[in-house]
Amino acid sequence: MREGPLSRYARSLWPTKCFHSKRPVLFLTGFIMRNYSNFIGGQWVGARSGQRFQNFNPADTREFVADYPVSGREDAGEAIDAAIKAWPAWAAMTPVARGRVLSKASQILESRKAELAELLTREEGKTLAESTGEVQRAIDIFRFFGGVSYTLGGKTIPHDLPGNLLLTLRQPLGVVGLITPWNFPAAIPAWKLAPALLCGNAVVVKPASPAPALTLELARALDEAGLPKGACNVVIGEGRAVGGELATDPRVVALSFTGSYSVGQQIYQQLAPRMARG
Repeated sequence: MREGPLSRYARSLWPTKCFHSKRPVLFLTGFIMRNYSNFIGGQWVGARSGQRFQNFNPADTREFVADYPVSGREDAGEAIDAAIKAWPAWAAMTPVARGRVLSKASQILESRKAELAELLTREEGKTLAESTGEVQRAIDIFRFFGGVSYTLGGKTIPHDLPGNLLLTLRQPLGVVGLITPWNFPAAIPAWKLAPALLCGNAVVVKPASPAPALTLELARALDEAGLPKGACNVVIGEGRAVGGELATDPRVVALSFTGSYSVGQQIYQQLAPRMARG
């Protein structure tokens, strides 16, 4: 088992004796450690490496929060495969039909708001009030883009030739990669996921390893809301491996990244030769 970077930093500030367990751990608070897998093609699957790492509560490093797979390029490739297969059917749906999925996902998240806020606080370290506000922001984002679906369309504009009109249509791009940071692990993934999905794209998300739980829970809510299997995939792993695959695989036609300037610069250098959007 490997320890996540945020909890490793917290442990350096407050050394404490901990234990490892492959089973869910129940603490005096009633919190149960979660065992997560990658979400690929609508299924929860482990990494090919078989390796896993654990994140601890940064406020109390005696508490395991969750453990995750250590994924690599092959796992990211499988997620891209799943997105490629799911994309045509998802893109063929009307914007309003896609928006209904987002609206339903917002309702599912609303029903779990307290649970998800506590999970965010334990894993990432925000106060509960801040976490509750961030989860609400993610709910609002999904709800907002569900409503935007009724306005999504092309434009009809007059031509300079009499009696002629110009018609423009908006079309999905295809498979889109999303790379998100640790500091807003619910709001930023939601802000990237909702518009990408509404516009008919299939996505592969690589959340930051210090706090990936909320991204996986967003994917769970979308799945329960009826999103086609494979339209949203989440892969947990190191940026150089998983993020590198998203940046270099020619099937990924666009990549949205939030993070450091230096990493962003590297990603754009990888996208530019194949004219992928970034």
